[in-house]
Order: sequence, then structure tokens, then C-alpha cells
Amino acid sequence: MNVAEHLKRSAVLGLGVSILLTLVLSTWMFRAEEGELRLQQRQRLAVMHANALALSVADTDVGETGRRVSDIQKLNPQIESVIIVGGMQLVASTRAEDAAPRRLEREEKALFDLSNQIRSARETNQGEEVVRKKIIQVDEKVAGHVVVTVPYIAHGEFAGILQMKFNTTGEDVFGLTPDSYTLPLLLLVAALIAGTLLRMSADKRIDLVKLFVIGIFLAIAMLYQNQRMERYEQMVVQANQAVAEKYLATAEQYDRLGYLALAIDNSSANLWDTDHYQRPLGLIAADGSIPAETQAAHFEKRTRFFNRILWAINLLGVAVLLMFIYGFAARTYAALKEHAYAYAYVTPAMIGMLVLVFFPFIYGITLAFTDTTLFNEFLPFQDRWIGWDNFKAILGDFNLYQNTPDGIIWNYQNFYWTLLVTVVWTITNVTIGVTVGFLLAMALNTEGLRGKAIYRVILILPWAIPNYITALVWRGMFHPQFGVINQMLQMFGMEPVAWFDGVASSFLTGLATNGWLSFPFMMVVILGALQSIPRDMYEAAEVEGANPWQRLRYITLPLLKPTLIPAIVLSVVWTFNMFNIIFLVSGGQPAGANEILITKAYKIAFENYQYAYAAAYSTVIFIILLVYGFFQTRITKATESY
Repeated sequence: MNVAEHLKRSAVLGLGVSILLTLVLSTWMFRAEEGELRLQQRQRLAVMHANALALSVADTDVGETGRRVSDIQKLNPQIESVIIVGGMQLVASTRAEDAAPRRLEREEKALFDLSNQIRSARETNQGEEVVRKKIIQVDEKVAGHVVVTVPYIAHGEFAGILQMKFNTTGEDVFGLTPDSYTLPLLLLVAALIAGTLLRMSADKRIDLVKLFVIGIFLAIAMLYQNQRMERYEQMVVQANQAVAEKYLATAEQYDRLGYLALAIDNSSANLWDTDHYQRPLGLIAADGSIPAETQAAHFEKRTRFFNRILWAINLLGVAVLLMFIYGFAARTYAALKEHAYAYAYVTPAMIGMLVLVFFPFIYGITLAFTDTTLFNEFLPFQDRWIGWDNFKAILGDFNLYQNTPDGIIWNYQNFYWTLLVTVVWTITNVTIGVTVGFLLAMALNTEGLRGKAIYRVILILPWAIPNYITALVWRGMFHPQFGVINQMLQMFGMEPVAWFDGVASSFLTGLATNGWLSFPFMMVVILGALQSIPRDMYEAAEVEGANPWQRLRYITLPLLKPTLIPAIVLSVVWTFNMFNIIFLVSGGQPAGANEILITKAYKIAFENYQYAYAAAYSTVIFIILLVYGFFQTRITKATESY
């Protein structure tokens, strides 16, 4: 089989696999989203009825409340039961066995606890003026039977809860639109195109075939996705229309009873149709109309994140197709077949890495594109998506300093200040670690040195002790009043130093601590490399008249390079992310001036509770280290064999 024929067959096979993969993933995503829409539709209807009933019984006495609840249930058979709890009292209930009003019994404590939970959520949201805790509780343990709990208000104050069990059976307004013909039809089209490609004489059209196959794939994938998106849009419109019709019918019933709690006009918001935070959705006006602009904006917001996922699926399909076209898939299959046992052995480790490393990493990257904080983490993911805003806020803030009549005031919270401190911290620490480690390794490598084994044990102790213990010990040594360093200074007639009050002095505390911790590692690495250098080379150089400096420059350092450079790269990464020392010794004092990037990201996440901003910060750190590691190894060629 010639190259062109092999290309055609690979392209056809890749086209089929890519289309199948893309359509399966797209179908799964659409069905999941449509299922979520059906669930939201059922819960939205139940919440609407519960809100309406709660508004109709607000500011009524106990007897009137019970009568209204009973009247409304008689008109609406979908309302299976209603319970109203106020404090320790069962204010009203449609269940005959409850015999309301009465005091709650011991086994009904769960209702009292739920009332307190909703009260706390409502007060928290109002007090903090944020949307953080759900005020409306929705539970659907049995499909079609939704239990909704909403606040019960009396004279403008929280008085308890209203819990409604609502039957949504038969409320599916979407129907079952068959779409099983789509996948076979598209695969048939792909097969016809594949047959055409096989008959082509592609000796002179190889590049054209590649582009043609990719174009066919994208056309089929986007055709199918657009078709499903149109169907999904119709479902959203049907959902709003169904809720609007139900709203008008329910409002008419309340009006006949004289219990209409919300005037139907164009000037007020629809307080019946709300989300779980009791915020009006705004999709249906108070008069029951559906504003077209609002509905379009809602659909665009709902599908913005969904469209990005579809594009990611298409890119995945293109990647798979290119793997087939360029032969990577065939080579991968051959390698798997030839080394099946080896891959079977490493599969558990690969699964562990996928679950414990790659999934959290990908989740963190994704989180960086949202505005997730402590106050909105319960909102749907697509509602928190903000794109590149976090990265723009981090990298686009150049307010590094400010000129004042008193001089320059540095902005210690600025990213570039923290980056500068981190770079200086890394360079100074690595320099100290490598220099001290190299000198000690050279000393220990001296031939005939007595007590060499004892020196090695003593010098490796700082590395053997857990670094957080060492950090706390050094922090105590730098204590302004009781620290041993200040006491030694006073013994020589010098004034004690407030180490953590100045930018430079506070930086020195971390530098001294980390220098103490870092040199043993470099010493061990360099010592091992020194012992691998043949003594014959030094003897030959000495015979040729080379002095110690020349032997160091032309023998020792070149032969240390393959070991030393990777160790330096690793040390840079460790020091760049040396969280314990900064956090435990200086704490970034004063005023965060000595924070490094990793400690700043930690405080953003767990002190300011800006999780997404911290994730973006961490992503920037990862990119910086990735770029550094790539160029360091490329420039030095330390990983290449000699």
C-alpha cells in the first residue's frame, strides 16, 4: 500500500472515529442539559406555587392562615400538602392528622431546625448584601413530587416556614422529540464521503485530502450541534411559556378567592417566579407576559458556557482526527499491542495520577476563569464564569507605587511587587544554597580528610529535621524580646533589632532560615557528583601542570553540569514555592511586603475567600515556573547526554 492509499484509509478511519466521538459527547452534553432543564422546570413550578401561597397568607392571623391554605389546596389538586411552622408552633396544616394549630412535638424538631436554618440564611444574605445561602429549600426524593420550603413572613419579619409538597407529574411540556435518526444519517454521509476519498487518486492531493477531511468533520459536528441547540432553545421557550400560563391560571384562582397577594400590572416584578435565593428571575413579568429581550439574554447567558464546552469537544475531535491522519494513532496502537504487559503494570499509577494530580490541576485552571468566592460558591458554575477577568486584574494592575509629599509609597499588594520579592527571594536563596553546598562538598571530598562520616551526618541534620520545626525555631530565635539573636547582640553592646518590622530585616529572617535548610541538599547532590569523577583526570591534569583553579574550571565544573543544573532547576522551583518558611517565620511582614507568590495566593484564598482569584494567581505561578524550566533546560542542555 503506497503512502497516498495509507493516508486515505487513515483519514477515513479517523473521520469515522472523530465523528462518532464528537456526536456521542455532544449528545451526552445536550441530554444532560435538557435533563437539567426538565428538573428546573418542575422545581420552578413548585417554587412559584409555594411563593404565591406564602404571599397570600402573609400578615394573617392563625385562623385566617389555615382557612386560606385549605381553600387554595381545594382549588389546586397538585398541592398534596402544606405545613406552616412559626417558632415552636405548627400554625397550619392541610393534613387532618396534624390537628393544627398546636405546639410542635419532639419528633417534629427537624421542622424547627429547618426554620432556623432558613432564618439564618435570609439574615445572612440581607446583612451581607450578597447572595451566599439558599433561602428556598427544594427536595425531590421521589420523581414528580417536589417538597419546597419558603420563608413565612408576618408584618415584614421572618415568622417561620411554609413547606409545600407539590405534584409535578404530567407537567413535562417538552415531550419526547425523536432524534435517533440524526446519528445514523450523519454516519451514512461520512461513509459516502469516505468511499469517495478511497476512489480518489490522491498522489498529488495529499494536503487537499487532509483539509477536506477536517472540513467534513467540522461541518458534520457543527450541523448536528446547531440542530440540537435549536431544539434546546425551543425547550427553553416552551418552559417559559408553560410557567407563564400556569402563573396566569393560578393568579386567576387567587383573585377569585380574594387572596391575590401580588397586583398584576407592568410595573412590579414577578415575586412568584424566583430562584432558590428568592430573587425574581425576571423571565415572566407581573402581568404574565414574557419579555423577548429578557428571554434572549437569559438564553445567551445559559448557553455561553455550554457553547465553550461544545467547541472543546470539536477541538478534541480534530485532535483525534489529526492523530489518525499523521499516523500517531497507528503507532500508539502498535506500541500498546507490543508492550501490553508494561502498560497494564503502569495503568494503576496512571489512574492515580489522573485522579490525584491532573483532575485537581484541571479543576484549578477552570476555577481561575470564574468569580468564585465564599459568597457565591453555591451558584451554578456557568453563572460564575467571567473568562479572563481574573488574569486581567492580576497582570493589568501596574499600580506598583505612588508618589506622595512624604516620598514613594510602595503597593505591597500589587502582583509585580510580590513577583519582584519572589524573584529576589529565589535568586538569593539558590545562590546561598549552591555556594555553601558546593564549598562543603568540595571540603568533604578532600582525600584523606579525617572524621568525614561524622561531618556528613552533622551537615545533613538541617535537611533531616522537618522544615516547619526548623522554621518555628528560627522564628523564636528572631523574637524581638526573647530571641537568642537579639540577646547575643545585647551581649556585645548593640541594640536589639525588631526583625519583623522592617522590609529588609524581615526578608533576612526568611533568607537565613531557608539558607540553613537548603545547603544540605545541594551538598549531597554535588558530593555524589564529585565522587563519580575519575581521579585519573585530576592526576593527568596535575602532570600537565594545571593549577587547582584550572582543574576546577576545566574538569570539575563541566563534569558537574549534568548533575548541578537539574538540581538548580529543582531548587529554584522549590524555593519559588517555599510556603512554610515565609508563612511560619515572617508571615510576610510588614504589611505583606515580604509575601511571595505562593503565600499571597494562600491568603487570597483562605483569608479573603476569593477562591477563583487565588486559582488564577496559582495558574500564573505555574506558567512562570513552566517557562523558566523549559528555557533553563533548553539553554543549558543539562538533560542531554554527553
